[in-house]
Amino acid sequence: MSDVRLIVAGAGGRMGRTLVKAIAETKGAVLAGAIDAPASPLVGRDTGELSGIGANGIAVTGDLAALAGQADGVIDFTIPAASVALAGQAAAAGLFHVVGTTGFSAADEQAIAAAATSIPIVKSGNMSLGVNLLAALAKRVAATLDEEFDIEILEMHHNKKIDAPSGTALLLGEAAAQGRGVDLAARSDRGRDGHTGARRPGDIGFASLRGGTVVGEHWAIFAGPAERIELVHKAEDRMIFARGAVKAALWAKGRAPGLYSMMDVLGLKDF
Repeated sequence: MSDVRLIVAGAGGRMGRTLVKAIAETKGAVLAGAIDAPASPLVGRDTGELSGIGANGIAVTGDLAALAGQADGVIDFTIPAASVALAGQAAAAGLFHVVGTTGFSAADEQAIAAAATSIPIVKSGNMSLGVNLLAALAKRVAATLDEEFDIEILEMHHNKKIDAPSGTALLLGEAAAQGRGVDLAARSDRGRDGHTGARRPGDIGFASLRGGTVVGEHWAIFAGPAERIELVHKAEDRMIFARGAVKAALWAKGRAPGLYSMMDVLGLKDF
């Protein structure tokens, strides 16, 4: 079986550099190219040197189309606008697309879903094995406990993160909402300040903390009468997200067009 040839988008960023390293360490995956914003000062730099693994002869470019013919897919941890554009470009080039970006608007989600009618797209708020297991557990716990147990999702990230709640927090909230059989958009409470009144039964609350260099910590809390259940995941290294994304890429090659998640990749869809 031939290696899966991958293009890393946002190759000059922290996750992009981590992805380059993860691909180099993964059997069956090979780096076919790397892109960043055309105006980035890192265009032309060797991706191996940027990622700390030593020169690999693959330079950062600003043009996906120039690399498409020598690749099977693209892995993308960038920003929403870039990811939406990449989804369209990947669809036009016949590349599968693995999306780890978060913070999408409803219109962005629709654009990505449209691209997924032509190619396989694996999109997740978090690519780690542990977080997706946590989401599956949150769904099961929420389905087991009734509304006497209030659900709260708490997350903390580094001080450079630009979206809140985090994609992972929303992933956990959606899993809990599915377990309860409710619409998360209609039942989420994302802001409490001042005299808010009593908590509305059945809502799923979110709280976001930002500071320092925290990679990512998440709690799914089920608070009932005189007892509390807490499901917790703490990320210590971005490599867990990169390894998950590369695993998703290996899984995506040859799949039918469609919008998939890490639950599909890990076989947790019906857990």
